[in-house]
Amino acid sequence: MPMAEIVQGTLNMLILQALVREKANGYEIAKRIEAMSDEALVVEHGSLYPALRRLEGNGWVKAAWEVSATNRRARFYSLTAAGRRQVEVERTRWEAAVLAITRVMRTA
Repeated sequence: MPMAEIVQGTLNMLILQALVREKANGYEIAKRIEAMSDEALVVEHGSLYPALRRLEGNGWVKAAWEVSATNRRARFYSLTAAGRRQVEVERTRWEAAVLAITRVMRTA
């Protein structure tokens, strides 16, 4: 079975969720999403970094240059207070959408 494509509009939610426990650089965020989905979701770097810039522009994440575990300079992202609130908003929206889609799919 081919890798699942990330449903349009869910990447922001997935990134925010990946940052709930601790800050991470872009590579780590992508790997967290892959691990949390049991490797079903693959985040392309060409999509990840524009999304991180959008989230930063929205005030939901902040970024700072630090040295990574591989001793390289990297931007590390962490949730802001507004980002933590947005995680809950995104979760509520997602659960409502899944419920609605499930109802439609069960209709004969």
